[in-house]
Amino acid sequence: MKWLHIKAIFEYDNIDLAEELVSNIFFSLDLSGVECNVPIPGSPFNKDLEEYSIATYIPCTDSAPSILKQIKSKAMALGKEGIKISIETKEVDEENWAESWKDFFHVTKITPKIIVKPEWRNYKRKDGEVVIELDPGMAFGTGTHPTTALCIKMIEQYLKKGQSFLDVGTGSGILMIAAAKLGAKKVIGIDNDEVAVIIAKQNIEKNNIDSDKFQVSLNILENFDKEGFDIICANILAHVIIDIMPSIKSRLIPGGIAILSGIIKEKQESVLSCIAANNLELATIEHMEEWVAISVKKSAC
Repeated sequence: MKWLHIKAIFEYDNIDLAEELVSNIFFSLDLSGVECNVPIPGSPFNKDLEEYSIATYIPCTDSAPSILKQIKSKAMALGKEGIKISIETKEVDEENWAESWKDFFHVTKITPKIIVKPEWRNYKRKDGEVVIELDPGMAFGTGTHPTTALCIKMIEQYLKKGQSFLDVGTGSGILMIAAAKLGAKKVIGIDNDEVAVIIAKQNIEKNNIDSDKFQVSLNILENFDKEGFDIICANILAHVIIDIMPSIKSRLIPGGIAILSGIIKEKQESVLSCIAANNLELATIEHMEEWVAISVKKSAC
């Protein structure tokens, strides 16, 4: 099969804001497997980027021209807000796509304890380390992006052995794997992208997580059973977090923790206002570059 590589190259004074807005072009069309060619803290290979871009791959089917047209239309709308965007496309064979990006994904130490290792890289595990084997494929989530790294750090901080964990917008499954390896007794992931669900399942199996311990499904939070969880993680866009905050709250057990990430600094106050409106208790706020992760607690009463 051939795939169409669609790349949105952008220029703007605030790169992090532009990254979120341009990414949302793809996410709004349920194209969640994206490449983010933007600065990543601590990464050795993109300090001097010649361009900033967000890209994705779609199969060259009858629907491809319509999807491309929608992307261009949304990019034009952002252009009116001052973000300069150009769209480039090229057809690639599936096997070329599958290998081309792997050169840029390296072993990454997220915390002193947690290591993310691409399955095609060599790494000797040290005593006490938790190593996550990952092949993100076409799903978002390699651990190298600040939003994912912040989530993993908070999961390590808050998760206690034997607790239950729900990942909203699971992508590659990396947060589910981290939770399982840190001792969660039950890990559940949901995503509205069928490809992400398949890839998450594959990654969980590669990490030898007990099949009785995890569940991944094609779903959205609003339609998901109102089952109580100790920890809920949502690493998505700020406006989506705001929309689903009541659903997050209703699925937390009393005293449960929600970890909210994918938030740029400019949207922090909006998210905090939503947290207060839903009577959730602010626990911690962490920053990495222009990105914010917030943890909140549901009252035990």
